[in-house]
Amino acid sequence: MTQLLIYETAVPVSGGRHGKASIEAGQGFAFARKVNSVPLMALEFPEAAPEYAIVFAQSGDDVVPVAILGARQNENLYLAEDNSWRGRYIPAFIRRYPFVFSTSEDGKTFTLCVDESYKGLNYEGRGAALFNEDGKPSPHVDRVLKFLQEYRAQFLRTQQFGKKLKELDLLEPMQAQFTLPAGDKMALTGFMAVDRKRLKALKGEQLASLASTDELELIYLHLQSMRNFVAVKDRLVGQATKDGASPAATEGAAQEAGSKPNGAAKAAAGPEPVAAKPNGQGSKESDHSKGKRGAGSSAN
Repeated sequence: MTQLLIYETAVPVSGGRHGKASIEAGQGFAFARKVNSVPLMALEFPEAAPEYAIVFAQSGDDVVPVAILGARQNENLYLAEDNSWRGRYIPAFIRRYPFVFSTSEDGKTFTLCVDESYKGLNYEGRGAALFNEDGKPSPHVDRVLKFLQEYRAQFLRTQQFGKKLKELDLLEPMQAQFTLPAGDKMALTGFMAVDRKRLKALKGEQLASLASTDELELIYLHLQSMRNFVAVKDRLVGQATKDGASPAATEGAAQEAGSKPNGAAKAAAGPEPVAAKPNGQGSKESDHSKGKRGAGSSAN
């Protein structure tokens, strides 16, 4: 089964193993504390763009959109100390947890899985049961299946969007630079963005094709969202202040944040990480899901 970003022990849902299991909601988002970016579906751009920087990362042969959540390794700046989400919109990749589809090698069979490390999974009857007394999947499981099937459909649409951006050669490597309260500089690398000059240079029929599929709107939402790197910087500075930085140092840190072309950035094999580089020297940060989630699975 594909190893996914926030799942520790994802196993197939079955009546034999989970016949008496229930899912208790309201356990917070601690499972996402150590991720600094998550995959984003094209359908989510209008809701996500006002709050998150949306960029693109390499995932095998595909290019996938991701929402930036943090600027350093194992850091999610959208997660509060009490594990609540510090944002109006929560990405679907996060909301589907603790469930996920695993995919067969031929890509034709999808199996519903649950992360057994999730604190809300219990056998004391708290929350929504996974199976009815007759052993059949519960209405809650039916709703989960519908959600994941829709997620799969949106993933396929998003995958085509990424292919179109590659075909038109619109993407270029980028990096975001930040100055920390103590004066140290760091860069967030390993992602790509649409180049405005290349976009303006497209032929009329190419722009018309993008507009007819609403992909041109997605591009402009992506470009508009890049300003949210400033919000990431503000959250980073705020976290540093809690950790003991002086107000004067924090004020100085606010003077630099943004993104710029980085021709030296390179793609890694497999899902491309978004990497943090303190002082320009660093290692990659976190792996993305390959996006293999499917439709039509069933719980046995």
